[in-house]
Amino acid sequence: MTTTTAAASPQQQTKTQPNAQRQEAVAGIGFMFPALLILVLFLIVPLFVAGYFSLTDWNGRTPLTNPGAYDFVGLQNYERLLISGRRVSDFYNAFKNTFYYALGVIPTQTAIALVLAVIVNQRWLRGRSFFRTAFYFPSITSSIVVSMIFLFMFSNTGPVNGALRLIIPGFRDVSWITDNSGVLHNIVGIFGITADSVPFLRDTEIFRISLWEWLSGPSVAMFTIMILAIWTTIGTMMVVYLAALQNIPSQVYEAAQVDGATAWQTFRKITLPLLKPTTFFVVTLGLIGTFQVFDQIYILQSNVTRETTMSIAYLVYDQAFETDPNMGRATAVAITLFVIIFIATILQRRFVGGDRSDV
Repeated sequence: MTTTTAAASPQQQTKTQPNAQRQEAVAGIGFMFPALLILVLFLIVPLFVAGYFSLTDWNGRTPLTNPGAYDFVGLQNYERLLISGRRVSDFYNAFKNTFYYALGVIPTQTAIALVLAVIVNQRWLRGRSFFRTAFYFPSITSSIVVSMIFLFMFSNTGPVNGALRLIIPGFRDVSWITDNSGVLHNIVGIFGITADSVPFLRDTEIFRISLWEWLSGPSVAMFTIMILAIWTTIGTMMVVYLAALQNIPSQVYEAAQVDGATAWQTFRKITLPLLKPTTFFVVTLGLIGTFQVFDQIYILQSNVTRETTMSIAYLVYDQAFETDPNMGRATAVAITLFVIIFIATILQRRFVGGDRSDV
């Protein structure tokens, strides 16, 4: 009797194990279904719809139910955007502006956020809660409100020029918001290097933009927007780094202290490597955010600085609603931006890394 029962028990377990796994799978799918539904309805489906309309000439105003609301034009929008259209220079100029914007903002905001996180994570720091809140506060403030404040601060008669006049004797007021000159051009201009002194760069064009302009760096107006972006994003990145720092086991630091490691050696050999996955996450967020920048540029740009502050994301809006509106061209720009961000993220993962196995 005992032998029969013992023999039946493994058979019952063999039969019930697949049923239990099936029930767990069904329960897991049930829990994930609401999130998956939202993801499909508001991300996957719009992506495919945008991809389809990028192959049409729909103007965005004619109701889709009307006969002949649009025609299928294939890759014509992409060809006119990237190769031979009359506004090819607009896209590559926006790409240049966005590239310099990302190149300046991402490393700066990442480094400052890491430094601030390390500082507010110190146990000896008094008022840590106050500093954490103060540093994070700009991130939760309306970007429109902050942009209006910066518009006042960096005006010709604003407090920034006023402070610089007090610090630097003979300082000339800078038109921060309306200056189209490139920052790198201004720097090399100090040494007498101008477009006329390098005719090769001035006369050679790539995608209808001269090499001299490709090497201009961000304009002064775009540089001002970069300062705004850095100030409003370092708080969020600081919180991410702070959570990662608090997740590092204290035993690691205790062992380093026993081995006689200095504070700098501990930071360089222990903290930075263990923060590598977090750095990848922070840089990825910064990459996506900088390539999709719109609201600050919408507020701070003007007709004077339109060309030097135009981003790819703003070009989508411009193509869809402002200059010769056409939703087909606008969605083509949006899909191109998606591809650029995707490729940039892959390259960033290759060079920055994001797995603890890489540490």
